[in-house]
Amino acid sequence: MIYAFDHHHTEAHAELRRRLGGKGFSLWLMTHELELPVPPGFTIETRQCQTFLEGRPLPDLNAAIAEQIGRLEKTLGRRFGSETDPLLVSVRSGAASSMPGMMDTVLNVGMTPATTAALADLSDDALFAFQSYKRFLVSYAGTVLGLETKYGPPGHETEAELRADIEDLRQQIAHACEPAALDDPWHQLFSTVLAVFKSWNSPRAVSYRAREHIDQNIGTAVNVQAMVFGNLDDRSGTGVAFTRNPSTGESGPCGDFLFRAQGDDVVGGTHRTLPLQDMAGAFPGAYADLLQAMERLEAYHRDLCDIEFTIERSKLWMLQARVGKRSPAAAPRIAVELVREGKVGLDRLEAIQRISPELLSGAVQIERASTVAKPVAQGLGTSPGVATGQVVFDPDRAVELSGTGTDLILVRRETSPEDVHGMGVAKGILTTLGGMMSHAAVVARAWNIPAVCGVTDVELTDNGLLIAGALVREGDIISIDGETGAVYLGSITAAAAADPYLEILRGWAAEAATVG
Repeated sequence: MIYAFDHHHTEAHAELRRRLGGKGFSLWLMTHELELPVPPGFTIETRQCQTFLEGRPLPDLNAAIAEQIGRLEKTLGRRFGSETDPLLVSVRSGAASSMPGMMDTVLNVGMTPATTAALADLSDDALFAFQSYKRFLVSYAGTVLGLETKYGPPGHETEAELRADIEDLRQQIAHACEPAALDDPWHQLFSTVLAVFKSWNSPRAVSYRAREHIDQNIGTAVNVQAMVFGNLDDRSGTGVAFTRNPSTGESGPCGDFLFRAQGDDVVGGTHRTLPLQDMAGAFPGAYADLLQAMERLEAYHRDLCDIEFTIERSKLWMLQARVGKRSPAAAPRIAVELVREGKVGLDRLEAIQRISPELLSGAVQIERASTVAKPVAQGLGTSPGVATGQVVFDPDRAVELSGTGTDLILVRRETSPEDVHGMGVAKGILTTLGGMMSHAAVVARAWNIPAVCGVTDVELTDNGLLIAGALVREGDIISIDGETGAVYLGSITAAAAADPYLEILRGWAAEAATVG
């Protein structure tokens, strides 16, 4: 039940997706079928997770993982746990149905003091090596051991600061894990795989599945993959690309990019990201390869795709590709233009079937601001629609206040999967960090909640939100426009907007009904 990404599967793609999960299927598809550049690795299929969650033993799992790691070692010429040329891996979840950020990932598995020293020598960059080790320790402590630490992802620390942070983290971890176990790469790997299995039943994952009507029993696959480093040097970076704009439906590539960073810096919403096109000047060859990959993936999926990728020393590596979530405002335009372009073979009936009946009938409408008020701040419009409500800064508090029937705007520096219960009751979401592919943006689009991310000219303090010289506290009224990214003090007016693409689809539906 463990398969390398290049395994020759013969089952139907629907069955493969069920067993390998969405991410595992994507990695197999890009490796085996589309021959795109994917770091090698393997997938532990969903049935192993089901067995684990039922409390039944997995006697051969560790041996099977070790066998697959051996294949990676031969392919890459590096050895897992080596103190001279170490192989490091990521361990990622991947359910059959997309659950963005709801389960766990651990990067840089295999790092110890010895392998950190080797990585510093190989890269000729001790700062990079210590950043990578700190990232692993923070993630391992939280995901595997359930420890709450004060540390977030590495930032702009000096080497001395990183050394001190690492020593502090190791001391905290020592209370829950023997140092010998922490410094054993194999123990790290096996325990991380089981932790990812366990994350299927985390409160945030259960809550998300309930809202999305996803089967609670199917379990997650686990993908173990050789690391590539977007934070290696100035010729490296990471990003998320969309073949079309998931908020507006506009054709053409868009997305988020960060130089010298790892993927969770983008999707975690902890940074202010750059537009995807900013990578073109720095990495013209990799950008051209990315555009070609995007075209092939959209042709295969016959739909909007979102793609996670890393650039390591100017080379493109594809990490995931899937049919992208889009806002109700974007869905009609994407469907109509895919039919009219004629490139992917989408017909009118299929296009109609991709639109929710509520949107097609007019039961759900997209509002646009119709106000003369002047915005007091500007961010990225990441999920269209207009929302007015009382500010609330804590997701637990949002759930508490939602019982009063009050419209709420959840304001956060960034959101995380632990915030989904509060996000689900909010009328709108505002974050001061993050971009188009941040956690807040992805969940808001999926749930049709207006959202504005990366609002730069505000400050979130202990006392409230400082905006345009005013301190906004819990209970104060603000408004956001998730299409333009504008933020307003007080209430604004909004009205349902006509959508020409939706009217086209309604016309096609009427024609189909007449023919039928």
